[in-house]
Amino acid sequence: MNKELTMEKASLPDGWEMKTLGEVCDLKSGKTISKSIERSEGEILYIKVGDMNLKGNENYIQVSNRFVDEIDIKANQIIPIGSIIFPKRGGAIATNKKRRIVKPTIVDLNTMALVPSKIINKDYLFHWFQKIDLAELSNGANIPQINNYSFDNVLISFPKSLTQQKQIVALLDKAFTAIATAKANAQQNLQNAKELFESYLQNVFENKGDDWEENTLEQISESIFAGGDKPKDAFSKEVTTEYNVPIFANAVKKRGLYGYTNKARVLKPSVTISARGSGTGHTELRKMKYYPIVRLIVVIPNSEIMDLQFLKHSIDNLDILRSGSAIPQLTVPMMKEYKLAFPKIEKQKQIVNKLDILSAETKKLEAIYTQKIADLEEMKKSVLQKAFSGQLL
Repeated sequence: MNKELTMEKASLPDGWEMKTLGEVCDLKSGKTISKSIERSEGEILYIKVGDMNLKGNENYIQVSNRFVDEIDIKANQIIPIGSIIFPKRGGAIATNKKRRIVKPTIVDLNTMALVPSKIINKDYLFHWFQKIDLAELSNGANIPQINNYSFDNVLISFPKSLTQQKQIVALLDKAFTAIATAKANAQQNLQNAKELFESYLQNVFENKGDDWEENTLEQISESIFAGGDKPKDAFSKEVTTEYNVPIFANAVKKRGLYGYTNKARVLKPSVTISARGSGTGHTELRKMKYYPIVRLIVVIPNSEIMDLQFLKHSIDNLDILRSGSAIPQLTVPMMKEYKLAFPKIEKQKQIVNKLDILSAETKKLEAIYTQKIADLEEMKKSVLQKAFSGQLL
């Protein structure tokens, strides 16, 4: 026994003990079964990793699209009720999903189960297992895996008394219910904060005045065009003294920044519209000189009749239709035909100023509620830490 482990055991309250996970539960892996014995209905659920995502299986395994009959399988394939299942192979490990078994169930070979012994309460084990990051247990191979030996050095501390274990579970359930309620309220407030700005923006364009006019995007623009190929030679992934002109593509992350070159194609303030992929329709306001690529659509407004920021808000408010191809995309001819309603430029600037103030306030609220959600997650971790070191009783 190493010195650290001895000290950790010594710090436990009286009546507590520390054991390896394998000493308090069985580790059971699933196996693939023949398609010929699968049923659409049956006595026993057959669960694969993806089935953990089915509606109704968020915490407990209760539904499945596949079943088997008991007569067609071996009795030891059935995962005992009260066990915990989780992914043991591939990228699914990183999802950290853990589900409880409440009905007769078998699992496939990509799934593993913790089967509690008589000395550990099943709910105590489940709460403790929430602390475990499955990704840290995997072997780090190209296709990560978790095996029985992955748990050789995983230690669990618990009171020997099952009554005390149940008391801790009751305290955790109460605490987690309160945390879940507070988190749900914070998430709703966060959503409300986001919708506040969107609602005001929509109201601006729905209740336009009689002094507003309507023109196509082409009519109010100095230029509309799409980006081409990235520069072949004059290119750097990082900004340098020579290559300091940003290259922007259709991506949403990092505002679409792809790299740097030494010559700009767009010299005036503009709005870009992502024209391809999952971010199709996403807009960015760009005041710097830059080089657009991969069909990123660039709109340079006529500054005498259209404010740059008002243009962005106007495009964001459009109900943009994508082309009918398998990959969503926009084209310059499509965008040119969209009609925008707008007032005189002085009024545009007034509207933009109000939107900027509201946006700043909204972002403050979003930051507050986002931090509150993060704090609640940390509180949950802290409660778990106290529970399993004997500090709750």
